[in-house]
Amino acid sequence: MFSVGQKVPEPAWMMRKTKYFWGAFAGRGSKWEKVAGEDARMLPKATHEEKKQQEAKKRGKLKTMAGKLLKAVAGGKEAVEEKAGGVEMAGHLLKMATCRKGAEGGVPAEEAICGFIEQGKFLEACDHIYNLEHSGNDKMGKSESLYKLLAERMWTVVGEAISGSGRTFLEPLQSVGESLKWEKQKEAEWLGSSQETGPVSTWSPNFWRKELEEQLIQYMTAQIPLLSSSANANETALKQHLSQLETSFFPSLEHGSGVFEEAGLLSTYAYCCHASLSSHLAMLTDSSHLSFSQCLLVYEWGLKMYKSGSETCLRSRQSPQNSLSFGVQCLLWIVLKTEEKLLAVAKKEVGKALKEAFDIGKPPCADGAVIQILTEKTESAWHVSESLSEKVEAVCLEECLSFLESYENEVRNFLQHDGCPEICSGLWILENCCILRAVWCKLTYICSASTSQDVKVNGFLDRMEDEITEHFLQTVASKVKETLKEHFKKCESSFDHILKSLKQSFLVFGKKKTDTYEALVKAVNTIIIAEYVQALLTTSRKLSSVQRRRIVSKMEEDHRMLQDVFKECLGPAADHLKDPIRAILELIQASDSEGMKIALLPILKEFPDLRKEHLSAVLDIKVSLNREDRAALLAAFHDNCRESKPEVNLLFADIEIKPGKHGLCGCLCC
Repeated sequence: MFSVGQKVPEPAWMMRKTKYFWGAFAGRGSKWEKVAGEDARMLPKATHEEKKQQEAKKRGKLKTMAGKLLKAVAGGKEAVEEKAGGVEMAGHLLKMATCRKGAEGGVPAEEAICGFIEQGKFLEACDHIYNLEHSGNDKMGKSESLYKLLAERMWTVVGEAISGSGRTFLEPLQSVGESLKWEKQKEAEWLGSSQETGPVSTWSPNFWRKELEEQLIQYMTAQIPLLSSSANANETALKQHLSQLETSFFPSLEHGSGVFEEAGLLSTYAYCCHASLSSHLAMLTDSSHLSFSQCLLVYEWGLKMYKSGSETCLRSRQSPQNSLSFGVQCLLWIVLKTEEKLLAVAKKEVGKALKEAFDIGKPPCADGAVIQILTEKTESAWHVSESLSEKVEAVCLEECLSFLESYENEVRNFLQHDGCPEICSGLWILENCCILRAVWCKLTYICSASTSQDVKVNGFLDRMEDEITEHFLQTVASKVKETLKEHFKKCESSFDHILKSLKQSFLVFGKKKTDTYEALVKAVNTIIIAEYVQALLTTSRKLSSVQRRRIVSKMEEDHRMLQDVFKECLGPAADHLKDPIRAILELIQASDSEGMKIALLPILKEFPDLRKEHLSAVLDIKVSLNREDRAALLAAFHDNCRESKPEVNLLFADIEIKPGKHGLCGCLCC
């Protein structure tokens, strides 16, 4: 079969070959056989035998060529076994046409049809084949083979016309257009009659328009400049490719459109232009590696073609001037489809960037980087079209909402499956929430976020902050409690490592200058102090005299470290934190009982929830304290203590102390 877009190098040679085939296919009259017989009798015997051999050889070649042509016509529409049947049919037709020599005085119908096909009179051939088909004498199905032969010749003409020889083949091409109209007319007559409509679906001419479109699209696609796969990631190469489409592909199609318009085939030609261009641009934008900026290039190019009216061959000259032409509609469709792809790519890239920026278990990124992720696409689109910029902005905001919803679920799963994660992990998540809140606040000024979107985002962030703050404080309490169990019994402890880790994480968190930072650090300070005093008072009664003497020096070291951490994290605000460790140190380091009584009074004022058992446990730490001084201090406590009013953040209220070696009696001496 003729390959679309491939120019036949020797059309005249093919015409001669086909002419020989058609002659043999149709057969000759008896007059020709008679003359040939008389001439044969006049030839010498050797010459007569030689001519008979040549004729037999020639007849074999013609039969082979007939089979090949029918094979080519059958390609793609029949199964392999049916192709073999087509070759056999060609042989039968050739045999029948030959046997009919002399049996008829006129020119056989097949020969006439082949003559019309050879001359490019395809409409006349259609009429004759149709008459043969409905004459009742077509028991061998010769009409179907002739239809296929006719189609093959028509596509040869179309191929010649679009390969650069259009004017030469104008009349045959016009006949192709008339044949397609004839097929439509016959189909309408068939469907309008009372006959069965089943055969019309398998009627060979019914496929002609589709075959023509396939060949035109194949040719036009072959004319598109190549873009190597490695160049897909190169914006410069993509720009050059789009420029080539505009400067070479369009003009080449425009050049070939004139002859098809004269032939009445412009609408089909234009449709194939649209299909090939749309398919190519869809291929460019459907690549999984296509970036937003590359897709924007394709969109901008299509929009420029549409706005400038560069319809070239895509313009249907038959369309009314007061309506959009078929070509403009095609370009508009391409722009809209590219826009859909562009928005999908923007959504995909924003979602991916947000996931990478707020990956649980990794340090948070800067809020400026997130703002850039969400705004750079909107700004790029704005340079192309304001309406496009608004659509990209809407997509980015929607993707931000979608990410927040998925991030909330991810945070909950993280908290459920990680019973006691690292302290810094929880703080990172909380920091992410603060960054997201700051980002959204800035976006509401930059973008046109709706009230409903704002309410939804703040709802997500409020829930996540509450959950992660509660979980973070629980994690800190659990880690500190576990560390302080053996802290006063051993020389080495990981308590200082926890403080250093918190300090480092807090200092990074503090750079974001969030509203929750100071409150969070103060809450952590309260937890650590409470767990420290709890461990101190419960452990001191279990230690030996030697171990209790070392407690004071350990307390001094721990107090200095705590002061350094929270002063650096809170600054001047750290001066207002309650400091029971310092108060206890001042009490037990007083030189005598009178000094201890003086040190006790501010403790009772600052910590009104201090109970007798708490003071007794503190006095156990001072190994040198005798029984009388101990009793005097407890009596002073009894005289000066007051019933504490309900207050928040009470330190000693939740600390339970079991009776020590001195017991807890009502004599005030223990």
